[in-house]
Amino acid sequence: MEQRGDHAVVLGASMGGLLAARVLSEFYRRVTVVERDVLPTEPVNRRGVPQGRLIHSCLARLVQVLDELFPGFSDDLLVRGVSRWDDGDLAKLDWSFGGHQLVREGRSVNAPRILSPSRPMLEYAVRQRVRSIADVTFREGQDVVGLIATPDGRRVTGVRVVSRADDSAETLTADVVADATGRGSRTPVFLEELGYDRPREDEVVVQLAYACQLLRIPAGVIKEHMIARFPAPGRPRMFAMIGYEDDTYMVGAGTMAGVVPPRDHAEILDYAAELAPRRVVEAIRAAEPIGDVVHHRVPSNRWRRYDKLHRLPEGLLVVGDAVCSFNPIYGQGMTIAAIEATVLRDCLRHGGSGLTRRFTRLAAKHVRVAWQTAVASDLALPEVPGPRPVSIRISNACLEPVMIASETDPVVAGQFMRVVGMLDSPLRLLRPPILLRILRAQHRRAGGHSVHEGSDGRLVASA
Repeated sequence: MEQRGDHAVVLGASMGGLLAARVLSEFYRRVTVVERDVLPTEPVNRRGVPQGRLIHSCLARLVQVLDELFPGFSDDLLVRGVSRWDDGDLAKLDWSFGGHQLVREGRSVNAPRILSPSRPMLEYAVRQRVRSIADVTFREGQDVVGLIATPDGRRVTGVRVVSRADDSAETLTADVVADATGRGSRTPVFLEELGYDRPREDEVVVQLAYACQLLRIPAGVIKEHMIARFPAPGRPRMFAMIGYEDDTYMVGAGTMAGVVPPRDHAEILDYAAELAPRRVVEAIRAAEPIGDVVHHRVPSNRWRRYDKLHRLPEGLLVVGDAVCSFNPIYGQGMTIAAIEATVLRDCLRHGGSGLTRRFTRLAAKHVRVAWQTAVASDLALPEVPGPRPVSIRISNACLEPVMIASETDPVVAGQFMRVVGMLDSPLRLLRPPILLRILRAQHRRAGGHSVHEGSDGRLVASA
């Protein structure tokens, strides 16, 4: 692979940072990952990733990218005992979106495979792969305090770091700097210090609050791989349960729009009693708790619009939650970080000139799809404040018949799952074979004309 420079610096050993380091290692002689935490050597939680103690799902597109960047990665997870759903048996998934229960009978041949590692296990496995790359080094226990640039400010040439152990300062020079420090990224401040504007921020306030607890439940007690009851209009409450490795399950219960969330194990059980099957409630009641109940709040979806800035210094990339942080109940954050890594790879394959602008604009196109999906889902709840643009109203109106069809049709449900898993564009729901099934479901529900596919491939109605 043709080299684009000598040294790349990645800020943050988050999922976005690790994947950026993996890609940059193909094009730069050395890659340094700067991380404020001292990273664990086992698959355990760390302070800098509070999400590790919370429920999370691994979207299918994320797994696809990980297998592309790290051949055999899925197999490694399975060897570590990670749970999976790969037989299409819809009885093993209990999903409800916007008040619509996805079909639970039959098999879906087009549904994506789902792997469910715990967050500590997932990050540990990725971190181990990145550590094995000879030209990647980690500098742990260091804070980033500023960017350095050329005298005219047009190019970032490195970063200033300070050791947490002894407050010693150091400058790391670099051909490119990638910020993967998450929602609390200080890049807007650093840009101001260099004479640039801060990016504007698009924000949708959701006031998400939830409580999670890790449990151990004997194998075979819970038949479902995953239970997910998302909020619905008039019910801004949710419950989820996912099986991880070693017979562990993460349960989570929460609220949106400022509703008071559950405070302890007993109140999580109350949510389960309302939203989950009775046998699942009893299994949770009898489970062995692993640690305490953990609480978390997310005020909003927030997208820093670096793609809209008229001026950006060359040599600076911003990825992951440092650009856009989503409502985490949809599981999009790590997947977008993975997609951004593939965008970065493709940009570098076409040369290093103008990398910052090319990457920022191309990555924004992928962020936009996830943003529209998440925001539309949030704004479908009347309890969530904020304007409803025409595009959002149309999106939600189009999704409603898809969800109705997904209640009874395994093929439509499977295609919907592929869209949710970010494997397919939402436009795939508009293909004639899927539209035909959606229209048939509407006919069965409301009565009226039957619908079939004509010889020319068009949909036609008959009395």
